[in-house]
Amino acid sequence: MRLVLADDHPVVREGLRAILETREDLRIVGEASDGLEAIRQVEQTTPDVLCVDLMMPRLGGLEVTRHVRQRVPKTRVLILSMYGSEAHVLAALRNGATGYLLKGSSAAEIVRAIHMVAEGSRYLSQPFAEMAIDAYVTRSVETSADAYELLTAREREVLQLTAEGHSNPTVARFLGISLRTAETHRASLMRKLGLHSQADVIHFALERGLLAPASLLVGGGSEATG
Repeated sequence: MRLVLADDHPVVREGLRAILETREDLRIVGEASDGLEAIRQVEQTTPDVLCVDLMMPRLGGLEVTRHVRQRVPKTRVLILSMYGSEAHVLAALRNGATGYLLKGSSAAEIVRAIHMVAEGSRYLSQPFAEMAIDAYVTRSVETSADAYELLTAREREVLQLTAEGHSNPTVARFLGISLRTAETHRASLMRKLGLHSQADVIHFALERGLLAPASLLVGGGSEATG
């Protein structure tokens, strides 16, 4: 079974690798430290399972999941997260994740989750597994759409990068698009979401769970002036 590991903390990836490399039936074919690289790794290696952190720089785990399910549908996605709220589980399922595993799970549970996800079975970490998985799936489908769902995939990418504090020129460079295109996407997403400032963008990203508070220190908010 072929795996890609995506987490912005090297120590987490090293820990996962140490656990998984002891298994003869598991092979790590790629690693990524941010969301955009995770998508590239999956597209290049087409693994059976992508293990991805919920909160990632440059593109969060939810958006990575959405992209992978659309572009590489044979790859199953297992979300790894320190967030144990039902809202995060529902968001993960709504975006196409096959499993949701809390960080700190035992090595045996991690391996079990990967195998189940690879086989197409849903896996939810404790305490969510104590409830009927079908109930979570139903609730994730029934969750009403909002303005965020009207954004294009590219607009979602620009939203997260902007919220992290990146300027339009940097966003354009990260995404391989022109500056004018980056500016157009930013203006469009802000219009659709009813946002008027950088502070509004950050607040929205935090409320949606697209951005962890600590991310504000990583992006260097002073950059987002363009």
